[in-house]
Amino acid sequence: MNLSSRLTQRLQHLPPPTTRDLVVEHDLPVPVRDGATLLADRWSPASGGDGLPTALVRSAYGRAGANAAQLARPLAERGFQVVIVSSRGTFGSGGSFDAFRCEREDGLDTLDWVVKQAWCGESMILVGGSYLGYTVWSVADQLPPQVKAIIPAVSESGLTLDWLPPSGFSLEIPFLWGTQVAEQERPRAVLRNMLGERKKLRAMRTLPLSEADTAVLGEHVDYVQNVLTHDADDPFWAPLDHRERVADITVPASLIGGWYDFFLPGQLRDFRTLQEAGRPARLTVGPWPHFSLPLGGQMVREALTFGLAHAQNENPPERAAVRLYVMGENTWRDFDSWPPEEYAPQRFHLHADGLLSTDPSGESTPDSYRYDPSDPTPAVGGARMTVTQRAGRVDNKALEARPDVLTYTTAVLDQDVEVIGEVAAEIWFRSSLPSADVFVRLCDVDERGRSFNICDGLTALVDADRAHSATVGMWPTAHRFKRGHRIRVQVSSGAFPRYNRNPGTGEPRATAHTLRSADQQVFHDPQHPSAILLPVRQVD
Repeated sequence: MNLSSRLTQRLQHLPPPTTRDLVVEHDLPVPVRDGATLLADRWSPASGGDGLPTALVRSAYGRAGANAAQLARPLAERGFQVVIVSSRGTFGSGGSFDAFRCEREDGLDTLDWVVKQAWCGESMILVGGSYLGYTVWSVADQLPPQVKAIIPAVSESGLTLDWLPPSGFSLEIPFLWGTQVAEQERPRAVLRNMLGERKKLRAMRTLPLSEADTAVLGEHVDYVQNVLTHDADDPFWAPLDHRERVADITVPASLIGGWYDFFLPGQLRDFRTLQEAGRPARLTVGPWPHFSLPLGGQMVREALTFGLAHAQNENPPERAAVRLYVMGENTWRDFDSWPPEEYAPQRFHLHADGLLSTDPSGESTPDSYRYDPSDPTPAVGGARMTVTQRAGRVDNKALEARPDVLTYTTAVLDQDVEVIGEVAAEIWFRSSLPSADVFVRLCDVDERGRSFNICDGLTALVDADRAHSATVGMWPTAHRFKRGHRIRVQVSSGAFPRYNRNPGTGEPRATAHTLRSADQQVFHDPQHPSAILLPVRQVD
């Protein structure tokens, strides 16, 4: 076990441990209000563990594996005792698993149980990433006084809702996650998931989509069916929506995210809510996708500095409220707020002949392309759930060679252009069909002509057969376009399977069974000034 401990220390860039001699108490019963019993493991030093600050981790993914080796062990070796609790209906915990919707009540009951244990000291922190981070948000406004800090990473308070209409439907994330969790307790589940992902990616082409989970597993998955049938504003999702509670969080919070993480927009929304409410919060965003070893190391280090200091009633090391990795410059920078105030929106206009410029558009005819949902524009890099295809920053050469992708590119930059903040596009668009999607991507083109994606977004239209301006909210970013590079904007009608392909019929996403191709137009003239809005600071 010392070998595993030393490897984790090296990979996560951790300080030396105070001990590697740990004990683990397995299957501690945690009663909750409806009569179910959850199971917990407690990690602590073999000597002197009682009374240490407690790091509480709640997980739907079990109490062993990565949760044990990469989170519980490094924390328990460096000043904490750690309690990992399995969500109801998973890995021995009682009740039925109902993704996200039971975490608040179960979490509050778990907190009540922990503080009553003889080994519990006077302080706790809550920590975790992804689903584990969501469990932190679910209770963070109603904490016992023992909880001194929270550290939610790559997560947000309304998890699931940002993937659903009325905006575009993010298919890949809930489908891959739902089918993965449905079979996660089978033997060799991790290997099975990796080897089976190609089949799952094919299954997302199933018509009707309501049968895609059955094509993979032979049965329906409740979570997959729920995201297919309930829009974001459906009251069905009320038990998992904690966005209105964020402003009531009073304990110090440290949020950790990645520029290519699919939870980033919601996480930044939560941080802004905390800032506007005057709460003690700080933010760290790195150049990471959702699945990232460096990101996991950042979370553990934050628990050992920010979290442990607060648990010991000390001040953590001083730093700015916002720390961002500025891509392109490839360095960490500190700011006072998100978004930074010194960056002003600037319009980069689409022009004829594939040009992008800060000059207003002149008279021109629209560009056009044909979108065929039977051969949908593919997702390439970016905020992906897949483990067999690259997420994050990738070369877009093959994507931009497709006839269903338009590109607009600036002249070679004569000075650096720094973009930090919220990004959006306003695209004047018309389709031959009422139902269509508009996908916009921002890229950095280097001196060799290679185009790398920075951020993107999609919006769904229901009256696309008339020309109007489609506003596309895109992922926030922090990127410096270097002198000698060019700024590029892609416009298309999809990124499948990250987003569900638009069938062109207006049918409900769960039951659509017909695919219709569409002829799309993008306008760029004085009456229809398509543009991307970049929060810019010119750099000498």
